[in-house]
Amino acid sequence: MKLLIATRNKDKIIEIKEILKDLDLEIVSAYDIPGMPDVIEDRDTIEGNAIKKATECAAFSKMLTLADDTGLFVDALDGKPGVYAARFAGENCTYKDNREKMLSEMKNKKNRSAQFRTVVAFSSPDGLIGIAKGKVDGKITFKEIGIRGFGYDPIFKVNITGKTFGEMTDIEKHKISHRGRAFRNIISVIVPHTSGLRKVSKHEL
Repeated sequence: MKLLIATRNKDKIIEIKEILKDLDLEIVSAYDIPGMPDVIEDRDTIEGNAIKKATECAAFSKMLTLADDTGLFVDALDGKPGVYAARFAGENCTYKDNREKMLSEMKNKKNRSAQFRTVVAFSSPDGLIGIAKGKVDGKITFKEIGIRGFGYDPIFKVNITGKTFGEMTDIEKHKISHRGRAFRNIISVIVPHTSGLRKVSKHEL
């Protein structure tokens, strides 16, 4: 059975496939669906964006579909960039642009607390089936630490490990990351709608 991951972000595709690798299904991405239109992420919450992507891509592809959206919420910036994390430095910005803007905005801030949150939506062609969430608490560093991962990974130090995501191996990151937790949590929703999947116990958010 095929499951569509509604994204064209190559880094996210690799990460999600790794997280779900033990499941007995064929994971495909938006790249594999001819004519798949881009979904405009214009909702004001990460939940809204995830639901929109999942339902629209499922309706177009006629496949069971997973879509996620992630936000970075920084206390000293009143929760910004939040849902706009991917384009914090402007449209068509790079990961590096976003990190540099974040470090600049946080230059004189004593409170470095932040939280990554992910929402995953699961949809059939007929509509939304369910959602799952994941989060991880951490701090914005004063400089980039580590070269792994993508996005804000080198400047987000996870409280429970004392490491940035940029310092972690893929295995270390997937065990505790916001995206890893959200995708593991959605499995119990997926199982009744598919066959041949190994049921995975639900992890706490």
